[in-house]
Amino acid sequence: MSPQVAIKTQRGSLGLGLRAQAVAAVGAARLLAQLPPARLRRVLRSLSRHSRPADYEQTARFRNAVTSVSVFCAGEGCLPRSVAITLLCRTRGTWPTWCVGVRTAPCAGHAWVEAEGRPVGEPSDTETYRRVLFVGPDSVR
Repeated sequence: MSPQVAIKTQRGSLGLGLRAQAVAAVGAARLLAQLPPARLRRVLRSLSRHSRPADYEQTARFRNAVTSVSVFCAGEGCLPRSVAITLLCRTRGTWPTWCVGVRTAPCAGHAWVEAEGRPVGEPSDTETYRRVLFVGPDSVR
């Protein structure tokens, strides 16, 4: 059995257009999250071409949108959540840095996005993860 998780979202603050885009992004992200890691990275690198770096505020807004429309993404679904956020940013011509990392004590994996050099909406222990995969905006390469 999994522990209960309190999920805090701001459902009322989303417009109909952003809500629809977030639902579509979550659906696409759930499919992309099924890909092997190397293939997922290649797909995201391809999608990130000709993008500008995403700013923190916009990325946080899109994170809220994703967690508002998907209980799974608001909870334990870090991989589809991070992919959905990057897809939403891409609809505006921007791209956050998409990251996947691991840590050893305790052993765990995690996926998140960064904007302006810092994790967006993540707990402070995210810094304990060592990045093993990442895809930044086109200008970062």
